[in-house]
Amino acid sequence: MPELPEVEAARRAVEAHCVGRRIVRCVVADDAKVVVAAAGRVGFERAMVGRTIVAARRKGKNLWLRLDAPPFPSFQFGMAGAIYIKGVPVTKYKRQLDDGLEFSFTDKRRFARVRLFEDPETVPPISELGPDALFEPMSVDNFVDSLSGKKMGIKALLLDQSFISGIGNWIADEVLYQSRIHPLQIASTLSRESCEALHRSIHEVVKYAVEVDADCDRFPEEWLFHHRWGKKPGKVNGKKIEFITAGGRTTAYVPQLQKLIGLRSSKSVVANPEQVAENDDAKEIETDPEDADNLNTRKRVATSKVVRGKQNRGAAGAGSRKRKNGVGKQKSSEDGNEDDKETAEPNKVSTNSKGENADPVRRSSRNTSKPRQSH
Repeated sequence: MPELPEVEAARRAVEAHCVGRRIVRCVVADDAKVVVAAAGRVGFERAMVGRTIVAARRKGKNLWLRLDAPPFPSFQFGMAGAIYIKGVPVTKYKRQLDDGLEFSFTDKRRFARVRLFEDPETVPPISELGPDALFEPMSVDNFVDSLSGKKMGIKALLLDQSFISGIGNWIADEVLYQSRIHPLQIASTLSRESCEALHRSIHEVVKYAVEVDADCDRFPEEWLFHHRWGKKPGKVNGKKIEFITAGGRTTAYVPQLQKLIGLRSSKSVVANPEQVAENDDAKEIETDPEDADNLNTRKRVATSKVVRGKQNRGAAGAGSRKRKNGVGKQKSSEDGNEDDKETAEPNKVSTNSKGENADPVRRSSRNTSKPRQSH
């Protein structure tokens, strides 16, 4: 699933190849789920033709193009959104630029959203996002103060795009591992030392992933990233990885290093990764505030309540109870499984060159054998 590094890599590529070029042709798929525009498909197409791309902007996991006149198209990447340049063989939305270059936005899972805005930064979803983890990092003091008032699990907080925008599941797991913090630890109970370590880890992980254009082959071997996929028992740097549910998401952590201290978050725990249901795909959708579908999904995620430090009987063991449907026969969406049964045709927004095949902007997308991509 695209997170900040992947979307930033896309933004940089668009800015490098498309800024200053005029849109001469635009084709938009007739799909009201993905294309959310009051003007409709035809109005969207007409609004693009003849405009010049002035800049590519990003906040969190949202990207938008500034044109020489509004409205401006914005792209929310969802679970499998990707941008391609220099031609795509089959496209359903596409923008063709004045020298024949094509720019396309594709999404085979149809969780992405493409919108038209007069001023994207002043309206939801972008106006509701917290500071960008790369462009608008909090100071250490502000970060510590902010955590001190949050009575929720730290993993859930990191996934909350209104707190910090751009952090998704794999980044959250990575920074918590590197700062030695348990994902269920209540944010307000963290020591200043732990808060500072987490602040440092967020900066270092995001900065490094962006510097290598989200190419996972170039991530340090000691990162949890390389060992956290598949919800299967494994080790990182010789230490055992276990899986729980935190913030409504399957979460990898290392119990030997990430100790739960004092109060815990109220999120349910998956004691055994093999007990994760096959329908976890639906629960792995990003819980971003900008997408109503995602919020509805979040509400469906099973959680347990904590009453005076103990789980009530109705919710106790909800995460550890075996589910009839699933014993890991099918990889979840966070594992990059591209074989999920989809009833809809893949949708694409595109701009193509003179018939030549496009190279994905997300460099990591070529590593299709690695399950990272749907993250």
